[in-house]
Amino acid sequence: MDTIPAKLWSEFVDIDALLKLGGAFLLALPIAYNREKAQRTAGIRTFPIVSITSCGFLMIGLRFLGPDSEANARLIQGLVGGLGFLGGGAILKTESSIRGMATAAAIWCAGAIGAACAYSQWEVALALMLTTLVSLQYGTEFKKSVIHNGDGEDDRPCGD
Repeated sequence: MDTIPAKLWSEFVDIDALLKLGGAFLLALPIAYNREKAQRTAGIRTFPIVSITSCGFLMIGLRFLGPDSEANARLIQGLVGGLGFLGGGAILKTESSIRGMATAAAIWCAGAIGAACAYSQWEVALALMLTTLVSLQYGTEFKKSVIHNGDGEDDRPCGD
């Protein structure tokens, strides 16, 4: 015999939606941890929020507009533009350097992870997370080891 709470749970809770949102959150955490550990402008709070929000917006669009609609494509277009705007806020320019480019790109990627989760493209979301994490983790040291101008000197600031 079904109880009323069990009926309410099964009728009003979409397990697939919760899994997509949870996946978006979890896949953004390693990137968030990396940025937080590096003491960057965005970190452990920002990246999961960006990812789950991106996932949520697209899930809403999928539910109400359908997967093949032009309106859904416009949601993705707006999301990409909004993420670029948000990432731009992580970039700090001084007279001698520009910092935050990698963090800005990672914010953009966190949105793409959320979008991939919304469309159940788990392999894409995982690949985005792994390549971004590897780039953030090892990119700075690799960048420093690259010889510029044939003399080992690099005039560019080697900030984030």
